Amino acid sequence: MTASRTPGASPIFFAASGAEELRRFFRGAFDRHPAERILFLCIGTDRSTGDSLGPLVGTMLEERGVTRVIGTLREPCDADRLSLVAPALPSDAVVIAIDACLGRPENVGRVLLGEGPLQPARSVGAALPPVGHYSVAGVVGEYGPKPYITLQTTSLYAVMDMAKRIADAAAAALGGLRSE
Repeated sequence: MTASRTPGASPIFFAASGAEELRRFFRGAFDRHPAERILFLCIGTDRSTGDSLGPLVGTMLEERGVTRVIGTLREPCDADRLSLVAPALPSDAVVIAIDACLGRPENVGRVLLGEGPLQPARSVGAALPPVGHYSVAGVVGEYGPKPYITLQTTSLYAVMDMAKRIADAAAAALGGLRSE
């Protein structure tokens, strides 16, 4: 990945499955930016199993001592709230956007990582603006003709496992934070 991407360009994703790949991604972002500028924007809702990845990660990050988090199970950053939050993000914040997505069968359970903005709700055809300087998209299910049903019937265990891997890697890369 490169630090000199064109603003607004689509991210170049790579699929990570292991903890070391996730830690390396976060460490790369944290090495380039002061910790006090990093903000985690965890997108999703607590009302859909598949779409709860973001709020689960946000909650787990807070439990590990991370303070700059928007989007938790207590206060999810769903599509309605995102349209209010995104324009109000601090201009100096380096945003790591985290969301669930649907994808190819071979990528289910993997985390797509990229430098550049994430396109929230793309799998379900919503037109939300891209957000973030870095993108973390957990592939919770296979993309198909009925994305809402796929998100509703996604395994909670699988989503929680993925959320824990992401939160653990981010906390470990930040260093000195309490991990579960």
